[in-house]
Order: sequence, then C-alpha cells, then structure tokens
Amino acid sequence: MRIKSVRAWWVRIPIEASRQHRSDFGQVRTFDAAILRIETDDGVVGWGEGKNAAGSAGDYGALVHMLNHEIGPQLIGRHAGDIGVIWEMLYNGVRGGLAVASGHAMPQIARRGMTVAAISAVDIALWDILGKSLGLPVWQLLGGRKLDRMPAYASGGWASADAIGDQLKSYIDSGGFKAVKMRVGAMDGAPHVSAARVRAARAALGPDVDLMVDAHGTYTVADAKRFVHLVADCDLAWFEEPLIADDKAGMAEVRAASSVPIATGESEATRYAFRDLAVLKSADIFQPDPAFCGGISEAMRIGTIASAFNLRLAPHLWAGAPCFFAGLHVCAASPASFTVEYSLGANPMIHDLVEESIEVCDGMIAIPDRPGLGFTVSERFLEAHAQDA
Repeated sequence: MRIKSVRAWWVRIPIEASRQHRSDFGQVRTFDAAILRIETDDGVVGWGEGKNAAGSAGDYGALVHMLNHEIGPQLIGRHAGDIGVIWEMLYNGVRGGLAVASGHAMPQIARRGMTVAAISAVDIALWDILGKSLGLPVWQLLGGRKLDRMPAYASGGWASADAIGDQLKSYIDSGGFKAVKMRVGAMDGAPHVSAARVRAARAALGPDVDLMVDAHGTYTVADAKRFVHLVADCDLAWFEEPLIADDKAGMAEVRAASSVPIATGESEATRYAFRDLAVLKSADIFQPDPAFCGGISEAMRIGTIASAFNLRLAPHLWAGAPCFFAGLHVCAASPASFTVEYSLGANPMIHDLVEESIEVCDGMIAIPDRPGLGFTVSERFLEAHAQDA
C-alpha cells in the first residue's frame, strides 16, 4: 500500500448572492479550500483538506503549491499506513531522522500555519486510505464510536437585532436543532450592539435552546469582559474566541471574569498550543479544526489533553467535506466530545463537493458507517471549480 500519487487543488466554489453573508471577514462570496487526493499503488484513494483562511478571505495558491511540490514528493513510495511516522517526518522536516533517534520533536522553523495545514490535509487523506483498505470506518480505527448519532448545533447567526430571532428560529425549524450559535464582535462595532443582538436572540428562542456566541477573536480583554457582563443574564452555553488566539493569558482573564464557558481553538495548530490553553486555564472547550490543527491524528491528541484536564471537545467544522467528515469521526471516538458544528451558512464545499447527502434530523447527525471517512467526492464537480495555483 505504497503512495503512488499526490495531487492538490485550490477549489473555489461561488456562493449565490442571495445566500451570502457579511462578517468581520467581509462579504463571503466563495467557499475556498485546498483539497488533496492521495492514491496508493493498489488503487485506494484518500481525500484530505487543508485550510489557511476563512471563506473567500484567503488565497490558497501557496498551500496547494506546498502540497504538490514540497510535501507530495516526500510521500511518494512511503507506506500509506505509516500515518504517525509521516506526521512527525513532515513536522520535523530535515531533522526528522534526528528527532526519531532522540525521541522528541525538533520541528522545522516554519512549523505552524501553512506547514501544519498541509500536514492536516495529508493526515486526513491517509486515515481515509487506511479505513478503505481495511474495510472499516475511521472511527473504528480510532478506538470505536461512543454514539451512532451525535448532537449537532446550528452555526450561523449574522442578522441584526430585529431579525436575529427569526434567523435562528429558522435554523431550529430546518433540522430540529436544540442549540444555535451566532456571531458577535467586530462585525457589530461596540460590545453593546452585539449584546443587544444576543438579548433579542434569547428573547426569541426562549430558555430551552442553548445559545452560543462567537466573536472570531475580535475583542480586546476589556471589551470581552464588558460584553460578557452585558449578557450575563442570557444563559450562554459558551463564548467562543473572545480574543486573538495569541493572547492566551488574556483569554484566561476573560474566563476568570465570568461564569460563561470559554470555547476556543479554531486558530490553533498542534497539541502544544492546546496544552498551553489547558495549563493557563484559558478555555473550557477546545475547538481544533482538523484541516488546520494537524489532521485527525492531532485532533485526537488534543481531545486527550481536553479529557486529562476535564475539559470538553467541540471541533471547528465550518469546512469542506473532508474536514467535516474527519470531525465526525473524531467526535465519535473522543471521550471529550459532546457536539458537532453544522454550518447553516451557504457551504457548497460540504454539500456539493460530495455525492452523499449530509443532514441533521431532530438535532442529531449520523456518524458514517462506510469504510474510510465515508464520503464520495464528485471529481467532476471538483475539477469544474479547481483554480490555477
């Protein structure tokens, strides 16, 4: 089961104007990702995904070039089942052999960001290959699934105060969700504007629906404290990314100032960053993105850290199908997981890129039973939306 070919594309899928939304990233007009295809010499194909931006906010040319011209050649001829060994090889770079002999990591200088995004894509694809080669779903290889269906929450919520209630209630109606998430922060300007939207949302939803808020890391410590004080009586299930991810000490300060759980991690890469979040008491809920944090392998390690510190895991899954399905398998296998993010914004990278239908019923989403990650890429659709990179 040796790796025969590695090919990545920058896939850009337009979003029709009527379904676009505006957030702190600007108007989201397309959904972009680096999609990776790895094939073995016995014809097994695995699919992965790497991310370095949100929606249409970034350029994937450099990441795709790295996968095709730097990472890919290193994979040819290697056994596709050597997932952990390949992960460490790519992370440590030219010092990979020395790191193996020494028994500890010696990562290359550019060890985060785009490098780990590329590793993430490879890791997801290799787990897909391993599952398909053995005829088993990936969750079985990760230790088994604790549930055949997981609770899901509806993720969206950009409307103004006078419309946010109807927007969130439409989410509930669409899939029977019992939890919803809305955006706050810089997109609104002052904290009191976001607070007014949250109050309107809670009034419309009533007390029986979990309500989460996501600031996309756009507050200062002072404004995050001010915001969370203004919504203290709204019974928030969590406050997501109140601050820039680099300010872990500030995150701990915000957490200590309120009883609202702090969720964070979509902008973090590798277990080392999440270790620091845990040690600094900066978060209650870890949200690694499998397409950015280091893939399925690293997301599982992050889940282990969460479990060891009595924290919880809720992966960031505003992503394409390979990342989303990877997150489903991680959630199924990790003792620390408790909910699945389900995008209610326009996301053709999940729904149109694959042949399967991904749906939520009664607020629950099924964990795939098929071998590998459990999806089939529409290669015709992929090629129609692949960009030159």
